[in-house]
Amino acid sequence: MSSLSSSARYPWILIGLLWLVAFLNAADRSIIIAVMPSLRDEFGLSNTSLALLNSLFFWIYAIAAFVAGRMGDSIRRTQIVIYGLIFWSVATGLTGLSTGFAMLLACRGLVALGEATYYPTATALISDWHQPRWRSRALSLHQTGVFAGAGLGAFFAGFLADKFSWHTPFIVFAVIGVVHAVILMKLLRDPEVKSAPVKRSEPLGIVLRNRPAVMLCVVFFLATGASTGVTVWAPTYVHDALKLDLAGSALIGSATINIAGFLTVPFGGWLADTIARRTAIGRFYTLAIGLGLAALLLLPLASVTTAAGVGIVLVLTSFGKGIFDGCIYAAMHDVVPAHARATAVGAMTMIGFFGASVTPFLVAWASESFGMAAGMTSLAGLYVVAVVIILAMRPAIARAVAANSAEH
Repeated sequence: MSSLSSSARYPWILIGLLWLVAFLNAADRSIIIAVMPSLRDEFGLSNTSLALLNSLFFWIYAIAAFVAGRMGDSIRRTQIVIYGLIFWSVATGLTGLSTGFAMLLACRGLVALGEATYYPTATALISDWHQPRWRSRALSLHQTGVFAGAGLGAFFAGFLADKFSWHTPFIVFAVIGVVHAVILMKLLRDPEVKSAPVKRSEPLGIVLRNRPAVMLCVVFFLATGASTGVTVWAPTYVHDALKLDLAGSALIGSATINIAGFLTVPFGGWLADTIARRTAIGRFYTLAIGLGLAALLLLPLASVTTAAGVGIVLVLTSFGKGIFDGCIYAAMHDVVPAHARATAVGAMTMIGFFGASVTPFLVAWASESFGMAAGMTSLAGLYVVAVVIILAMRPAIARAVAANSAEH
């Protein structure tokens, strides 16, 4: 009985184990943002050089996530999680030992390469362990680790850098990552395969032939692009237009978004599972609800003129985006078979990151003619387009969900 009870609890123990990995995944990429002024001063870097550090991470991560997804459908997923964590933790530690810009750039690229292995594989592993009726909630609880890591990771990195030096947070987070990887070697396991192996179609071919899966990649491109355009420019807008200091700008323009996401993503998972019990495509309706709210609640940004007003708008629009984030991975897993889940999420992540590379430039271009607030507000249009696409695809989505359910 004890063994059975332990087995029944393990899917939720898994969420706890992977939550810290998700936290470290977001925190380790955020350290460099917190210490950029120190890096600029020590190595005499220009803003262009600092921007290159972040852009390089973004592009390597986008491409590597797709490759990692392919690996996650052919290699034991637990091994990819564990050794990926070790790889990017060591690279994070090496970043703290950098003696020049070239080494910083190389280490930043290695961190991106390692971190990209995690999300496609981890989300597939979570879905492997959780029944469909719990899947959105499980994935959304795991997703809160990302928001916590992005917010608290940068805060603690800044604290450690102020207290000791900019090198310290890289070393500290690297040690935590390696120690946790050792723990995972003892506790992390793949689910047992109860049926005999069968000949399966190639995962990438499955994804490319699956219209709802391709649609979700497009929707993720639009939604990630819209949210990133706001996230990148909101602190600068608050600083320049409302004349807040850097700390106040970070609090209003960044912390609000992460706090809202942390609190809302679990609600999105619960809502998606609840609606999915009433209709097979409930998670897709939840995606549309979240993006519809994100669009509607972003519109007042163009007219608010106080820091409190901007903060409220960012919290509210992030509430809608959080509902979307709470079920996007479960929705993808609803329409692709288990052996193609990591490939599907890897492809979706790659496309989404490409979207995130475009919108900051669009906002900057629009701000020159219409102002920064109007440029960010215009991104609501991307959310609306995504909603229209989801609703237009309902018949195809229903067929794909039914076919995938029958297969399992």
